Amino acid sequence: KLRKRLSIESGDHLAVYTSGDVIMLKKIDMPKEEDFKSHLDEAQAWAKSVGYKESDIDDAIAAVRARKRA
Repeated sequence: KLRKRLSIESGDHLAVYTSGDVIMLKKIDMPKEEDFKSHLDEAQAWAKSVGYKESDIDDAIAAVRARKRA
């Protein structure tokens, strides 16, 4: 009944969040390929405009992971 009321179909993707003894599920609508490409193109244009290079990605990921561990 709950799946039907929330329009959740078999095969849909869900994100799971927890806080204490609470579990929350959120339906994830996957983007269409053309929408994803458009967002990727926009992100690449922004990165180029601020001077990021592909080689900067590993450093950015490492920095975020270090902040999360701290």
